[in-house]
Amino acid sequence: MKFIQTFIDRPVATTLLTIGIALAGSIGFKLLPVASLPQVDFPTISISASVSGASPETMAATVATPLERALGRIAGITEMTSASSLGSTRITLQFDLSRDINGAARDVQAAINAARSLLPSSLTGNPTYRKVNPSETPILVLAMTSNTVSKGAMYDAATSILAQKITQLDGVGDVTVGGGALPAVRVELDPAKLNSRGIPLEKVRTAIASTNVNQAKGFVEDDGRHWQVMANDQAMTAKEYLPLIISYHNGAPVRLADVGEAVDSVVDVRNSASSNGQPAILLTITRQPGANIIETVDHIRAMLPSLQASVPKGVTLGVAVDRSVMIRTSVHDVEFSLMLSIALVIMVVFVFLRDFRATLIPAVAVPVSLIGTFAVMYIAGYSLNNLTLMALTIATGFVVDDAIVVMENISRHIEKGVPRFKAAILGAKEVGFTVISMSISLVAVFIPILLMGGVVGRLFREFAITLSVAIGMSLVVSLSTTPMMCARVLRAQHVPAKPGSWSARIKGMLDRLMAGYGRTLTWALRHSLVMMGILAVTVALNVYLYIIIPKGFFPQQDNGLILGNIQADQSISFQAMKIKMDRVAAILREDPAVQTVTTSSERGNVASLNISLKPFAERKMSVDAVIGRLRVQVAHVAGVQVFMRPSQDLRVGARGGNGLYQFTIQADHLTDLRVWDPKIRLALSQLPELSDLNADSQDKGLQTTLVLDRDKIASLGLTVAEVDATLYDAFGQRQVSTLYKPLNQYKVVMELAPEYWQDPTALQKINVITAGGAKIPLSAIARYEPTNTALAVNHQGQFVATTMSFNLSPGVSLSQASAAINKTMADLGVPTSIQGGFQGTAKVFEESLRNQPLLILAALVAIYIVLGMLYESYIHPITIISTLPSAGVGALLALMACGIEFSVISLIGVLLLVGIVKKNAIMMIDCALEIERREGIDAKSAIFKACLQRFRPIMMTTLAALLGALPLAIGLGAGSELRRPLGMAIVGGLVFSQVLTLYTTPVVYLYFDRFRAWSASLRRAPVLTPAPAVSPS
Repeated sequence: MKFIQTFIDRPVATTLLTIGIALAGSIGFKLLPVASLPQVDFPTISISASVSGASPETMAATVATPLERALGRIAGITEMTSASSLGSTRITLQFDLSRDINGAARDVQAAINAARSLLPSSLTGNPTYRKVNPSETPILVLAMTSNTVSKGAMYDAATSILAQKITQLDGVGDVTVGGGALPAVRVELDPAKLNSRGIPLEKVRTAIASTNVNQAKGFVEDDGRHWQVMANDQAMTAKEYLPLIISYHNGAPVRLADVGEAVDSVVDVRNSASSNGQPAILLTITRQPGANIIETVDHIRAMLPSLQASVPKGVTLGVAVDRSVMIRTSVHDVEFSLMLSIALVIMVVFVFLRDFRATLIPAVAVPVSLIGTFAVMYIAGYSLNNLTLMALTIATGFVVDDAIVVMENISRHIEKGVPRFKAAILGAKEVGFTVISMSISLVAVFIPILLMGGVVGRLFREFAITLSVAIGMSLVVSLSTTPMMCARVLRAQHVPAKPGSWSARIKGMLDRLMAGYGRTLTWALRHSLVMMGILAVTVALNVYLYIIIPKGFFPQQDNGLILGNIQADQSISFQAMKIKMDRVAAILREDPAVQTVTTSSERGNVASLNISLKPFAERKMSVDAVIGRLRVQVAHVAGVQVFMRPSQDLRVGARGGNGLYQFTIQADHLTDLRVWDPKIRLALSQLPELSDLNADSQDKGLQTTLVLDRDKIASLGLTVAEVDATLYDAFGQRQVSTLYKPLNQYKVVMELAPEYWQDPTALQKINVITAGGAKIPLSAIARYEPTNTALAVNHQGQFVATTMSFNLSPGVSLSQASAAINKTMADLGVPTSIQGGFQGTAKVFEESLRNQPLLILAALVAIYIVLGMLYESYIHPITIISTLPSAGVGALLALMACGIEFSVISLIGVLLLVGIVKKNAIMMIDCALEIERREGIDAKSAIFKACLQRFRPIMMTTLAALLGALPLAIGLGAGSELRRPLGMAIVGGLVFSQVLTLYTTPVVYLYFDRFRAWSASLRRAPVLTPAPAVSPS
């Protein structure tokens, strides 16, 4: 430890080193991005394909299945799901976390190319793919509203202008526009007028496509000039289509106006969104990986006046959802907890040392250690988030420990009359090895976390490394800055406190506390068997409490945002669904806790819902309480179910749902699924542990099936393809032409007039025209049968599947819910052709639950190995580890008493306790070994003397760690539900362990010392050789 004297001898260099650490950390702090949680990128690729008008079953059979077979051969896929709905299929591939997303994208493109020949020719373009991150939630949602401008014009401005400008800002990842569609010319035909003139729909389609073109036309030039050739070959507005000649009847031209109308509308009229009751176009903005959410949102908000000027007059552009508000508040509250922890820790030092000058030393050491950590965080590419700031808050109690141990030992020598400079050198060298041992063994706790894979490993890697760096910074400062300041700041001579002063009263109280500890320690050493029995009970109690404590994955957060779905009958029309959606939104807006409500609906019977709540200080209710109240209010809306769940920063899995957790039933055959899906759903719906149970299977949609007479069709000179084409032209919203403009491309859509496609009997008015001009009614070649159809077909790993989403009933943990579901599946006797399994967060929870005991065991093994190497002993590490059972009992009891689940956050708290509590044993054992070597006394006297000598620093470090975690345990402010489990586990474990380890550690030390002496005596015992045998005479 000679290097310590170098720092003491060179105060200028040591001071500049300290300033350099603080300066580098301050710069790093300014440059660090801000986020809610560490960035966890799930390599995910979404593939989309569309066939306008195709049924979900057709999309699943002709598009999803061929693509899934090709994509399923790609290496590294952990989950493949697909959802086929009317006219579209979306396949989501989730890869192993170690898979390179760019390499996966190349493999996906190759698989799409390989499957292209198997896909239908009517496919609207090639399947497209994009890289997505399902865990990334939008940071901002903008709403465009207007009472005068059409939604088509607003959507056009949003996609052509606003989205392009926003995506160019630093930090913006993607901008998705919803709630409307691009402008289009819609040609609405009257089948009666077409039939009377014998004009087939195909002829109208061909006329529109051939009349509206945009092709190269060349140029002309003479010797001196050049002319470009242009023509008005595009009809850009609806009125330009009305004079279009589509055919001739009795020698007279038949124009489009004679058989229908052309209107300026949108490409898809079955699209709607609203913001606070007004029709709206929504721009959903996500950030780039690693971008600073706060800065990105600020840049977008600063750009809003410029964006407002870019849209048509009469359009209002406003903020509907802003996630940065809660992130700002949460990060600010964690920063406040950090500052409060620093203040409490310094107060502990002042109370024990009762000297302002001595208190100044940790007041410098603690902030420098924490600030210096920011520099390493920036270099490592980390962010300021709830977990890293929690790590620094907890580190406050750790980093002060090293300074306390060094300073307290130096102060003890000064109190004995040793000169200040010599006391600094002597005191720092004496405990230098102790400080290094404590720091290295504490970092060893995090080795299993750093080596963990999966979501938990990625999520807590920043936490573990940040805390480890802070401990490393503390070690550097405690062996350099702290002894240097002690040599120059501490009083040269110990000044006794004046009788009656507050300092004397505190000293008297601490002296009485130490005297009481000495008496009780004497009793404990005398009754060592009783103490060993208590230690054995705590070990057994740990196992029992761990088994019975309710367990969860990640604490549910209150982010001030509620996500939900409005679900109606499967046969509901878009128009009726929009009325119900608006009704629900109107009721929700009346709640005093609600700030904004945005809704959006496309085809189908489901509408999405976003509810932004007022700040917590204004609503005075948790998000769960608000959801409970809103459920009662919307329950009176007939014909709909409203599902709501609090938005969470951590989202796992590619498949969403109406609840926070998902359970998937997968079958080898569709018939098996249709038999067992209702049975399983009914059984699960009766479980009291679950609420809001809902399945994504929708197979009760209405369908009109045309049973074609193939013989009659053939006899009339028709084909089935011609019949299908006629139906598609009539009811498929067929895009028949494209309009090219400078900023975008727009479509011409052909269909029957709305009064026909809104009436199922319109099928009877459709004629199929033969090549000879004969008009054949559909009723002559087919009969109609009303049937049911699927509104969506879902696959999981290429097999048909149903995913049931659910929330937890009040007071129920995820472990209890998953156990109930598994028991129900077992009781039902589900056949092997049906497989059930958890998805998303619930799946990761089950995996982490299996790994928790191994993680704790790995931490203990890592500590044992490190301590064994430091002490060159197999026995002393066991003595130190024997302090840990009491900490586990305290943590588990505290969590159960407060009704907090044992989540991964609580697990991290227990692992931190392993590092904190063993510090006390290290200080005791180091001192006892030193006393034995220096004074030559027996082990019992040495450990007794060491416990009393280290009682003050043990109390100081324990109280510092306890008070450092107290602001987290109290859980004040936004995001407190994330911090409380960590703080409560540490506080409960420290309180319980402090009472026991002060007595059990000396007893265990003595038992192992006796064992060591006994084993040594066996090695020294002489080997007795048998006497030679006496031969008989």
